[in-house]
Order: sequence, then C-alpha cells, then structure tokens
Amino acid sequence: MKVALIGATGNVGGVLLEEALGRGHQVTAIARHAAALAPRPGLTVAELDVADMASLSEVLRGHDAVISSVRFLQLSAATLLAPVRASGVGRLLVVGGAGSLQLPDGSRLVDSPSFPAVARAEALAGCEFLAALASQSELSWTFIAPSAQFARGERTGRYRLGLDRLLVDEQGKSWISVEDFAIALLDELQRGRHPSQRITVGY
Repeated sequence: MKVALIGATGNVGGVLLEEALGRGHQVTAIARHAAALAPRPGLTVAELDVADMASLSEVLRGHDAVISSVRFLQLSAATLLAPVRASGVGRLLVVGGAGSLQLPDGSRLVDSPSFPAVARAEALAGCEFLAALASQSELSWTFIAPSAQFARGERTGRYRLGLDRLLVDEQGKSWISVEDFAIALLDELQRGRHPSQRITVGY
C-alpha cells in the first residue's frame, strides 16, 4: 500500500514507520522535521506543518490510507479531517488514547480519580477527536487505542484486540508495548476488519 504517516518522527510514529517499511509498504513520512529521516527504500519524506491544511491535502493525495500519530492537543479532528477529505483518500487510521475506554462500571478511564492529571487534557482532546470521527460518514476510519500503560518495550508479536472496554491481563494490568501496538495497527491497515470503529490493543 501507499501510506501517508503523519507524525512519523514521534515516539510512536517512528515505530509505525519501521513496521510499515518492514512490511514493504510505500510510506510518505510527514512531520515538521521529516527531512532528518535517513533515506530508505520505500520512504518519501514531506516536511511540513500539519496545521497547513492546503499543503497537507496536496501531500496526502494519491495515497491508499492515512495514519495519524500526532498528539490530539497538536492536531484537532477539524484540522485533520478537512485535508484528508479534500485529498480524496478514503481511509484513516488514528493512534488513539486509552482515556476514552470504558471501565467495568461503564465510566470512562479519563474520568477515574486515579487518572493522571497531567494526561487529562490530552485524553479529553482524544475523546473529542473520537466523537468527531463517529459523527461523519465520508471516511472509513479506525481509532486504535492503546492500553493504559503504553511505552517502548519488546516486540513480541502477540496482542489482543478489544472494542470499548479497557483491556487488562490476568494480573489486572493494562499495558501494551509501542512495538506490538504497531503490529496491531499495521494488521488493521492490511486487513481492514474494523471500519468506522474504535478498537483497543493490549496483552
């Protein structure tokens, strides 16, 4: 596939870039400092500010899918959806956040008293982004939320998928490595099993 990856130089975006290139996809890496990426087979770089919607739309044109791996406080749904629609690309995958996921009592993780205050603004922005996706029908989108603990780690090749509920393992821990999250996201890109849905990834 020909994939546009927004936020390709970020902590998660960099891992997604490696996973996509390793699978043989043609990737356009979009970021403010994308030119710093080393040349690779299958890699095209586009250095731009994603807030420049006209330029972003032009870069996205001709791709099979767009992956967004940008913090929600830095890129709102309105700023992203308009150029994606204008580009004619019909598929969007978004690296989500765990804050919108439901706890066993039906409440959102972001509303839990134990949710870190420092992460609350970003999590609420993610909830708003998800709501904006759900309210439109022009794009086939998938919002892919990691588990509560999400950091670089081991690439094991194993993961579980869920829908609206926060996933926890047998010890009650909710976690996924960035590397295994990237596998799950690229699997969804290739298989397309969850159009217009929020899904979550965990162990």
